Amino acid sequence: MSETEVRAAFAKQAAICTASGAPFTGRVCGLIGERLDRSSAIGRRLLDWPGNPSHEGDALPLRLAGGLHALARSGADAALTEAYPPNAGGENDAQLWEILAGCLVSQMALLDPWLDGPPQTNEVGRSGGLIAGLLVLSARFGLPLALYELGASAGLNTRLDRYAYRLGETEAGEAGSPLRLTPDWRGASPPAGAVRVVRRAGVDRHPLDPTDPATAERLSAYVWAGQGERLARLQAAVEIARTTPVRLDQADAADWLDAELAVEPEPGVCRVILHTIAFQYFPPEVQARVRARIEAAGEAATVEAPMAWLSYEAEGAGFERWPVLRLKTWPGGEDQGLARGHPHGAWYEWLAQRSEEA
Repeated sequence: MSETEVRAAFAKQAAICTASGAPFTGRVCGLIGERLDRSSAIGRRLLDWPGNPSHEGDALPLRLAGGLHALARSGADAALTEAYPPNAGGENDAQLWEILAGCLVSQMALLDPWLDGPPQTNEVGRSGGLIAGLLVLSARFGLPLALYELGASAGLNTRLDRYAYRLGETEAGEAGSPLRLTPDWRGASPPAGAVRVVRRAGVDRHPLDPTDPATAERLSAYVWAGQGERLARLQAAVEIARTTPVRLDQADAADWLDAELAVEPEPGVCRVILHTIAFQYFPPEVQARVRARIEAAGEAATVEAPMAWLSYEAEGAGFERWPVLRLKTWPGGEDQGLARGHPHGAWYEWLAQRSEEA
């Protein structure tokens, strides 16, 4: 990849952050894309990035943004901490860039490791869409659910039934939960009812333990600076994770699914494969194997032992590719787009004509 593509990746990420209610992180990405040079070791590493730097590839800008946010939150660089929300430093671009450029040199040892792996955001706002899909399944089949999450990271969305929700006119989840999600809900409400989860597990190339304080802080750093509501959601979900153990395996998603998801039907349970903003990062051969395994199990499904594939993934073109909540169920293989929404779950637009017929 060329230096031009790296700068374009930072510019595009700046636009995405600004459009998504994170103008400060947008400023940071924009300034780095415009003014970064090769005078620092990190500058050279960024501008000579060997892979795909875009948000659809290695997400290079978000790797660096996470490191800078972690540094600001730690207080290890007083000037950077003062510049970052909720403080009010770095009021103009010249001042902010001077602080950022200084950190790239003086804090290289702390920042450089953040470039080694992709960001793991664990955005629990996406659980608002997922729980709506599970409500549809509960209304359709009337069975308890077994959840298999691909790309689960810290498994915060694997615990989605432990949160409380207001989805249009529908109340869902665990009443009294310390985490209550109330996204801007447009269109009809999803069906009301109880979601009964009898089994849950997840897989990730690099699973995280949210009950570890250092890991919880790392997850917090990946929340875009200035988005206090997202940070509060994450912190509440981390607290819930302490009392809701989830098995998270370190493995390739296709290998794991081949081992965990039997093709033979499981009477009395609706098995649900789910993932959010993860499938696009799987290599094509892994995508093909995952799809084949799910469809093989789906073809064997019965009314007493149904199968479901619930995903929240970007569809369409351009950086404003709103994710679509898509549900495919067996027997029958019906494929339906239930809703579209914001990448972080700030809003959802229900697409089903009538929720009770979803």
